[in-house]
Amino acid sequence: MAGPIDKVPTKAWVVTFAGTAVNLCLGILYAWSVWKAALLYKPDHPAGSVMTGINEGWVYLTDAQATWAYAICGIVFACFMIPGGRIQDKYGPKVGATTGGLLLAAGCIIAGLMKSYTGLVVGFGILGGMGMGIGYAAPTPAAVKWFGPHKRGLIVGLVVGGYGGAALYISPLAKWLIGAYGISGSFIWLGILFAIVVIIAGQLLAWPEPGYVPPAPPSPVKVAAGAPMKTSLTAVDWEARDMMKTVQFYALVFMFIGTSQSGLLVIANATPMLNKTAATIAFFAANAWLLASFGGLINASGRVGTGLYSDKIGRANAYVLNGIISAVCLFLMPNIMASGNVFLLFLAVGIAFWQYGGGLSLMPAFTADFFGPKNLGFNYGLVFMGWGIAFFVPQVAGYIKDATGSLDYAFYLSGIILVASTIVAYVVKRPVAASETQQARQTA
Repeated sequence: MAGPIDKVPTKAWVVTFAGTAVNLCLGILYAWSVWKAALLYKPDHPAGSVMTGINEGWVYLTDAQATWAYAICGIVFACFMIPGGRIQDKYGPKVGATTGGLLLAAGCIIAGLMKSYTGLVVGFGILGGMGMGIGYAAPTPAAVKWFGPHKRGLIVGLVVGGYGGAALYISPLAKWLIGAYGISGSFIWLGILFAIVVIIAGQLLAWPEPGYVPPAPPSPVKVAAGAPMKTSLTAVDWEARDMMKTVQFYALVFMFIGTSQSGLLVIANATPMLNKTAATIAFFAANAWLLASFGGLINASGRVGTGLYSDKIGRANAYVLNGIISAVCLFLMPNIMASGNVFLLFLAVGIAFWQYGGGLSLMPAFTADFFGPKNLGFNYGLVFMGWGIAFFVPQVAGYIKDATGSLDYAFYLSGIILVASTIVAYVVKRPVAASETQQARQTA
C-alpha cells in the first residue's frame, strides 16, 4: 500500500494514459466541421439535392440541419454523463469506457449505412452522444483517485486532453476517408477503429486498491486551526443531493456554459470559417480541414497547460485569464474574417480553442475541489449539464447564418456570455459543509 509520502505507482500513469486513449476516440465530435463542410449546401447544390459520385445517396443540408446532428450529439452526451457517472462510481471505469466506446462505434456505423439526415441524428447524434457521455464519465474520475489535489489539474488535463486532441488526427483522416470511401465509408471505418481502441484501452482503467492514500505534495503546507474554512479545497465528500442545494453548484454549471459555448461555436464552424476567410488562397481552400486539426492540437494543449498552471495560480484565476483573452478574440472575429488575414484567424481560433480546452480541465477540478473526489463521477456528470446546454449557441448560430449570411452576431453573443461567466468565476467561492462549520467552532 502506498503511503502519503511515496511516489504514485506505475499503475496510476497507465490508468491516466489509457484514459487519454479512450478520449482520443470519443473526441470525434470536435472534427464535425469536416463532415459539415462536405454535407453543407453550395450555390450549385441547393439543400435537399442528391449528391453524386462516391457520396451518391446523401443529400445536401442547410447550415441549421448540419449543426443539429452536432448539437443533438452534444446534448445527449451531457445527459448521459449523469448515468455514465453512476456506472463509473458503481461498476468501475472499465464497464463505462467499454460500453461508451461500443455505442459510439455502433452510432458511426449506423450513420454511414443510413446515408441520410435521419441517420446522422439517430446514429451520430443519439447513439454517438450516448456513447460519448457514458465513456467520457469513466477515465477522469478513475485517474483522479490515484493523485493528490496538488496534481489534480494536470492529471485531469492529460486525460481530457485526449478528447480535445482527437480532432488533430480525426480531421485529416476523415477528410482522406471521405475522398477515398465517401461520407458513408468515413463513418463506418472510424466506427470500427474506435471499437478496437476503446475495448483495449478500457481494460487498463482501474481504481486504486481500498485504503490507498495518494502521495502528498513534496513540501506540505502547514495550516492553522480552522484553516478548512479558508482553503479552496473541501475536506468533505459531498453527496449529489446536498451539492445541488448549494449556489456554488449552479455557479459551476453556468461557468461550464460560458467556457464551453464559445469553443463549441468555433468547433462547429472551423472548416467553413477557413473556407470563407481564405477563399482566394488555393492551398487553404483545398485543405480547410487544417483549421479544425490545428484547433484539436490547441484544444488538447489548453487542457494540459491550463490544468498545470491552475495548480499554481488557482482555478478561478486560470478561468478568468483564459476567459477574458478569449472574449476579446470573439468580439474581433467578424473583423478578422472580413480582413482575409489567415494568420489572425488561426491566432484567434487558437485562443478560443485553448480557452475551451482549459475549461474542460478546470471544471472537473473545480468540482473535485468544491465537492470532493469520492463522488466525482456522478457529481461532475451533473455539473457537466452546462456543457450540453452550451450547444444552444452554435445551434442559434446556424439559424443566424441562414438568416443573415454570416456568423457575426453569433460571435458577439458568445463573447457576452463568456464575459458573464468570467465574472461568476471571479466571485464564486467553494461551499462550506455543516461538518466544517462545526469543526471550526470547536477549534476556535
